Amino acid sequence: MVVPAKPTVDPLKAARRPGDPDCDVYLTGPVFLDIIFTGLDSAPVRGTESWARGMGSSPGGVANMATALARLGLRTSLAAAFGDDHYGEYCWDALEQGEGIDLTPSRTVPGWHSPVTVSMAYEGERTMVSHGHEPPPDADAPDGGAPHRPPRARAAVTALTPGTRAPWIAEAARGGTRIFADVGWDDTGRWDLAGLADLAHCEAFLPNAEEAMRYTGTSCPRAAARALTEHVPLAVVTLGAEGAYAVDGRTGETADVPAIEVEALDPTGAGDVFVAGFVTGTLAGWPLADRLAFAGLTAALSVQEFGGSLSAPGWAEVGAWWRTVREFDDQDPVALRRYGFLEELLPAVARPWPLRRAVPTIGFGRSA
Repeated sequence: MVVPAKPTVDPLKAARRPGDPDCDVYLTGPVFLDIIFTGLDSAPVRGTESWARGMGSSPGGVANMATALARLGLRTSLAAAFGDDHYGEYCWDALEQGEGIDLTPSRTVPGWHSPVTVSMAYEGERTMVSHGHEPPPDADAPDGGAPHRPPRARAAVTALTPGTRAPWIAEAARGGTRIFADVGWDDTGRWDLAGLADLAHCEAFLPNAEEAMRYTGTSCPRAAARALTEHVPLAVVTLGAEGAYAVDGRTGETADVPAIEVEALDPTGAGDVFVAGFVTGTLAGWPLADRLAFAGLTAALSVQEFGGSLSAPGWAEVGAWWRTVREFDDQDPVALRRYGFLEELLPAVARPWPLRRAVPTIGFGRSA
């Protein structure tokens, strides 16, 4: 077992005041056991056997976001249902003991098996196969583990579902919680913003370029971001290899930050890490461009490791990256200045932080 070390940086230190909520970010949703295969030369072909050069297991689903937030120093609370099988025990232990995530609102469901996702990464993309069942109803947890009244929190992160309302979102927003939302693919094909009813309670919406353009009926992701500010105060559109673009409809401020080029091992969970980085910068009060740059950096660092949740970087890794890139003489001075805000944030010497990583099998014990 790796005992979680306290992050070396508290990004919200300057913003904390007496009487603030104990929880920085609240999350709810399903936790999967992710089994990830990497090093495939191509997509699996029907009727053949494919061998992967790498494999890892880690908590997935909402655990990707929870771990990314916790590793960046935010006090994170998660409400989820866990199976009472070995997979559920592993995921609970990895999140509570390994990452220091508050699972007080969560529950273990007797006789219910954990959802599982198998992810295959190849050619910079991934293909996933999942299996699971809805947890049985619980009077105290009507929303997959979410309590009737969410805890006081600075922020909450959610994935919007077309045509569905999550009552806890409106409740949290009324209590002063800032809601950040992303969205998945609309299988109905309607792509109707009116179907995202909870968007009205959100401060920020973070779709990818294709989703943003389909929801707004535009052919340009930057135009889509501007159109989205008619529905939500802050729109952030991720542009893949081109980086990200954001528009703050309240001030008219825009930011366009290019992506960092890295050799990707596994893209699983990179979107969640991006959102976690952006939420961290927002709660810390950073300028919009710095928030985008930091979110892109954390996502870039995450794809160089196995797994979704356990690939998320901590401050030691952010600091190591910043020290390393400045050692190269051929670095673009303009690009370096883009990340100069890290200089004041990071400690002069970051002590090692023993991050958990995805493991080949959950059958082995862990040692410090």
